[in-house]
Amino acid sequence: MKTLVCVAVLLAAAPAVAKPWQGIEPGQTRRDSILQKFGEPSRVVTNEGKEVVAYFDDKAIKGTRQVQFTVDVGTQQVERISVFPGPVVDKESIESTYGPACPSSGKQPSTPCYQKKLTDDFRTYLFYARLGLAVFLNEDGKTVQSLTFTPQQGAK
Repeated sequence: MKTLVCVAVLLAAAPAVAKPWQGIEPGQTRRDSILQKFGEPSRVVTNEGKEVVAYFDDKAIKGTRQVQFTVDVGTQQVERISVFPGPVVDKESIESTYGPACPSSGKQPSTPCYQKKLTDDFRTYLFYARLGLAVFLNEDGKTVQSLTFTPQQGAK
């Protein structure tokens, strides 16, 4: 959990455009839109001004094992979406969907690219700064464990 909090802080500080998932956009969509679109969640947990609206087991959203929407209790806006894919998603599929690795030197491309990073517990993730997206890989380094979508810092 500490790792995800650290990554969330990094993502929130990055100048990136929020990437919507299933029509839900971090920093723009409100909690009631989640419930309208996906129905009653499996579980809702509130802690320190944040609410996690989770869909799993028999209420899992199609194509996922679990989805967690983090909502600010005060504004009711979605701050982050964590998606745990149901089918195996490989790194190549991520690169073809969101973009390749950023060049190690020289000018950065105008299209999205990722930087490979490590969490404090040595898990590898691909960070797409322009998209506000972190893709956490499984231990094999080839398949996806989860995707986390966050808004641009200062996004309204």
